[in-house]
Amino acid sequence: MSRSLNKVMLIGNLGADPEVRSTNNGSRVATLSLATSRQWTGQGGEKQEKTEWHRVICWNNKGAQLADLAEKYMKKGDRSRQGSARGRRQGGIARRVPGGPG
Repeated sequence: MSRSLNKVMLIGNLGADPEVRSTNNGSRVATLSLATSRQWTGQGGEKQEKTEWHRVICWNNKGAQLADLAEKYMKKGDRSRQGSARGRRQGGIARRVPGGPG
């Protein structure tokens, strides 16, 4: 059987404070809106920039209380990095980047 790795690293800024809610069974989940940007020089020499928005979901579970950490430590404008994607649902590490704004 072959093994594969599905890993994503997004580094950007939060566009809003985390939205935290509880599910019907009492689990807490935080939704983050993360903006990533790239810049390049076009063929005519003009500088261009494109911003993409990513929705990142952080769940509390037995091993990590990511939703609680996001609610406590993250706010709009913070630089953040997110990793570990599964299909269309994203979850995993949510932490502030040292030296980022805020």
